[in-house]
Amino acid sequence: MKHGFIKTAAITPKVRVADPVFNAEQICMEVDNAVESGAKIIVFPELCITGYTCGDLFLQEVLLKEAKEQLIKITAHTADKDALIFVGLPMMWKNKLYNVAAALHSGEVIGIIPKVNIPNYAEFYEGRYFVKGNEVPVSYTWRTEGGARKIPFGANLLFEIDAIEGLVVGCEICEDIWVPDTPAVTHAMAGATIVVNLSASNETAGKEDYRKMIVKSASARMIAGYIYASAGEGESTQDVVFGGHNMIAENGSILAEAKRFANGIIYGDIDVHKIIHERRRMNTYMAEEKEEYTTVSVNMTEKEVSLARTFPSTPFIPADKRKREKRCDEILSIQALGLKKRYEHTGCKKAVIGVSGGLDSTLALLVTVRTFDSLSLPRENILAVTMPCFGTTDRTYENACQLARTLGTSLEEINIKESVTLHFRDIGQDIGNHDVTYENSQARERTQVLMDIANRENALVIGTGDMSELALGWATYNGDHMSMYGVNAGVPKTLVRHLVQYYADTCNSEVLYKILADVLDTPVSPELLPPVDGVIAQKTEDLVGPYELHDFFLYYMLRCGFEPEKIYRIARCSFAGQYNDEVILKWLKIFYRRFFSQQFKRSCLPDGPKVGSVAVSPRGDLRMPSDACARIWLEELEKI
Repeated sequence: MKHGFIKTAAITPKVRVADPVFNAEQICMEVDNAVESGAKIIVFPELCITGYTCGDLFLQEVLLKEAKEQLIKITAHTADKDALIFVGLPMMWKNKLYNVAAALHSGEVIGIIPKVNIPNYAEFYEGRYFVKGNEVPVSYTWRTEGGARKIPFGANLLFEIDAIEGLVVGCEICEDIWVPDTPAVTHAMAGATIVVNLSASNETAGKEDYRKMIVKSASARMIAGYIYASAGEGESTQDVVFGGHNMIAENGSILAEAKRFANGIIYGDIDVHKIIHERRRMNTYMAEEKEEYTTVSVNMTEKEVSLARTFPSTPFIPADKRKREKRCDEILSIQALGLKKRYEHTGCKKAVIGVSGGLDSTLALLVTVRTFDSLSLPRENILAVTMPCFGTTDRTYENACQLARTLGTSLEEINIKESVTLHFRDIGQDIGNHDVTYENSQARERTQVLMDIANRENALVIGTGDMSELALGWATYNGDHMSMYGVNAGVPKTLVRHLVQYYADTCNSEVLYKILADVLDTPVSPELLPPVDGVIAQKTEDLVGPYELHDFFLYYMLRCGFEPEKIYRIARCSFAGQYNDEVILKWLKIFYRRFFSQQFKRSCLPDGPKVGSVAVSPRGDLRMPSDACARIWLEELEKI
């Protein structure tokens, strides 16, 4: 439960129709299994104590009496179980029969939730037995041999678990999720961050996909966790078959899904903090104080969950190849469309772009070519400028030149060694002192050259820097930091590589493919220090850290709002066997230091298109003061 994670379980037990004694034994056995595995919220199917398919037997007094007796036994079995458990049964109240979920905790029934939407069609004819449940909770007298006490009875019940701030559980039953205005939506607006559903959904051809869709969409629309437990093997097959299609979802994603036609248990680690963060950042998500709701406090011991869920080590890149290719094509289109609008608005017909033979400038050039093609402008109007200096290697120089020529753009070479050397003389910089002045003077000279050529040609300078560099401040202020439009500003470094690879795979040119393949194989470097034996001496990731780590940190910090300790925890899982704990912690500290200290560079960024759910533009996604202090973030890491 630490860091907002709570382990949940959806269980389909073996049942015998109209045999509450057997069913209660199975439920107790499954409760033991789930609790032993660390589950804190456990959900069973609708009417699981009796079986869903009892038909007119629901009207028999003996069945109803035994169902209550077995609920009492199940409740007693939970006395030493620190979990919130939901089981389904038929229950009488004021001479009417209700299809209900009983909420159990530590040996007590703490609430009873009746089904609100009663189906009465085709294979489901519950209206023959059950009445619609009341929404506003009333006081129900729960009598056992130990005496009587009052418990809330109604659909508008919420269970607030104190072990995680903001963890509030609401409940609905089967048909409730299939109607246009589901109870769960109201629960969520009243504060529920997890909704459970006790269901008995039969199987028909094609229904699995639709059922999965409504569970995913429900969790996405409500920004909530959703636990769906359905009836399975053991129900009567007189007219229908039940498959035990259990699912656990979180904000539109399926965390766990049962294999149908096999009873059992699934687990899912729901991240309550992530849900709360998403609601907090969406000011259109308005929670409401609802007087018609009753909240039951659930005291639960906080315990660290052993995580079964995984976190992608490359969160910006889909793992599935087909989805990845679709994403790459979509992003290239977004980049090109943004640049296209800038050209239509300004009336410019030419572009100036500095090409280095590296990944970022390669991607920017490819996007610019795509833009000019869409505008029916000649590629010759794209002026690719290569500006070799002290750190340029033959490999990157040749790749830059060949790429520009192969794409049909105009190529101009301007060697800046002499101008930079003169500049060093003017400011009294020792050319043998390879400090930050030595490096940044080259970057600023290149930008000056590009800007002046743009003036000469009445063109726009296309920026090449990517989002990862901007997050870390790995850009020379008023150097490569500046342009008239930064096409890569929303693209993280790990994604740049895949975009170039996708372009190479789909370009239908063997020559271009070979050039792009060599660019992809070249180490990331600003090439501002002299090469050693003709080989790149300055590798960015040796200095600033692995970009795959920094992109991971960036995503879970900005997109999910995770605190440093939580990011460190999940990074250890995601990069196990690749980076040891000390290395991850080292670069995480550097990430936070650089991210906070370099905000001033992001505060004055040129325009550039947002392509994903994370961006650092000061005009939209990241309204961050340039002088914010990183103290509390770094102090948390120092405690690890």
